[in-house]
Amino acid sequence: MAAPDTPAETFKRALGHAARALAEQPELEVAFGSDGPRVAGGVLTLPHPPRDPSGPESAALRGQADRLALRLANHDEATDRRMRPADAQAADVFDAAEQARVEAVGSQYLAGVRGNLDAALLTRLEKTGVLRVAQAERVPLAEAVGLLVRERLTGRATPDGAGAMLDLVRANLEAKAGARLDALAASAEDQAGFALKLREVLRALDLDPGDGKGDDASEDQGEDQPDPQERPDDADEDQDEEEDGGEGGQSMEGDADDQTAEEERESRPEGAPADPDGQASEDGPELQEGEQPNRQQTADDGRAVDAYRVFTTAYDEVIDAADLCDPMELDRLRGLLDGQLAILSSVVSRLANKLQRRLLAQQNRSWIFDLEEGMLDTARLTRIVTDPTAPLSFKAESESPFRDTVVTLLLDNSGSMRGRPIMVAAVCADILARTLERCGVKVEILGFTTRAWKGGQSREAWITAGKPANPGRLNDLRHIIYKAADAPWRRAKKNLGLMMREGLLKENIDGEALLWAHDRLLARTEQRRILMVISDGSPVDDSTQSANAALYLDKHLRQVIAQIEDRSPVELLAIGIGHDVTRWYRKALTIVDVEQLAGAMTEKLAELFEQDPAPAARGRRRTAA
Repeated sequence: MAAPDTPAETFKRALGHAARALAEQPELEVAFGSDGPRVAGGVLTLPHPPRDPSGPESAALRGQADRLALRLANHDEATDRRMRPADAQAADVFDAAEQARVEAVGSQYLAGVRGNLDAALLTRLEKTGVLRVAQAERVPLAEAVGLLVRERLTGRATPDGAGAMLDLVRANLEAKAGARLDALAASAEDQAGFALKLREVLRALDLDPGDGKGDDASEDQGEDQPDPQERPDDADEDQDEEEDGGEGGQSMEGDADDQTAEEERESRPEGAPADPDGQASEDGPELQEGEQPNRQQTADDGRAVDAYRVFTTAYDEVIDAADLCDPMELDRLRGLLDGQLAILSSVVSRLANKLQRRLLAQQNRSWIFDLEEGMLDTARLTRIVTDPTAPLSFKAESESPFRDTVVTLLLDNSGSMRGRPIMVAAVCADILARTLERCGVKVEILGFTTRAWKGGQSREAWITAGKPANPGRLNDLRHIIYKAADAPWRRAKKNLGLMMREGLLKENIDGEALLWAHDRLLARTEQRRILMVISDGSPVDDSTQSANAALYLDKHLRQVIAQIEDRSPVELLAIGIGHDVTRWYRKALTIVDVEQLAGAMTEKLAELFEQDPAPAARGRRRTAA
């Protein structure tokens, strides 16, 4: 007798049936994976469902599926390519309004679908930090226009969570384009007619629709003709809802910019690395120790614009874990970790032993005897006693292929990791450090967080200075060294218990942490350097995000990753815990359950060691894991 389906399997099956019905495609293939939500190659891919399908997270997942399915049913890509403006900001607004039309038309008579779409909307805006914006100039224009169009077409108010953000700019947008927004409702069922009226909205908002496509030119340009002007690759990432309508697929959870960048990397000639903003550039030198990428960007009109900034570094700290609490407290915390090790050791140790066997099988270690210097050969002790001047009494071990390798584990120490995630991460780091050390691989374990919630002394200094605009990062960094690469595990084992300390885990500024860990690796002499990042979410610091442009920290993280992946000899990979890190990193893996972390870490490290070291050639695109 076949085993009954688990609740998750039942949920997946129901989600697939609903998606096919909404898309009006009975044969649509629905899959689940870490690269969802997206549509590509005729396959609708969704993220893995939560462990408890009846929980609140399931509504957002249903909303993601509904958005993709409704777009398949109510959106024509050829028309979209023909009508979309060439200007990047205008195209962002155009895409947001078109997605609002797709959802409004498809959910008109389906109350359950409308509820799912509301949940997906709020979840996406929360993840991107837009809901925490408190100043009108920080509200992304595309998001605001999309919400206004949604209100017009559905007759429903914006959900409470997003309404406050929209109200910051509502009066200004209504004054400029209110009448033209009202006119959109009459053409909601006609995509081409809707696009023509939407371009009038863009003009009213002082946005340039581009080369006149969609007006008189639209009548002469058939749907079978290629788009004469593709959208620029460096589209503004502030519109996290952008849909990529080309053959590469559509991503409906803020992944369109990622996918556009991915397509650009695919088409980039060999040897041409990416700019921080995703454009191809001439070959540049590899990143060197201490080099800070992306200090300046260039606008479309050639103006130099400021990139990532830090208001002050006066209160940042890089500190050894042992210096953050007294020895007795550290002993107590290590005891707590040992208690968890006893529970998880059988599973994690089995995986670690498997990794060790796979690594040692490649080493082919042997000894060379009868040497004049080296390690004393105990088999020659009698010769030394009888004739102390006798030569050739020493031995040396043959060189191991892993002796010239160092691995850094960079652990997210943010508040969202509190509880079981940080405990499992500490256990895995502890056991993997011992395992790799036995194989002759040096391991460094680092953590990153902030010294305060919602800004510390850095924010106070900014307030004292009169709150200048665009201040940059406004919190005090705390970068923690749990185990240095040259320190043996037995000396650093107590430090790992610090992760169990209440109050340590605060906010996470991933971009600067990644640069810090990367620079430490560049300073190493080993030939092969591997950096593994373990995180459970996007960069979050309320003080920084509320005082700067939307997605400020997120953009910096993307820029840092692009620089390392394209121009650095360091091999970078990431593991996301319930968080799709494949949107940022080329070599990445997303796990749904924290219990999968040990297996994911060991498997990824084994894959790296079983392949040839990645060359340090600039601009070379590495295959995603």
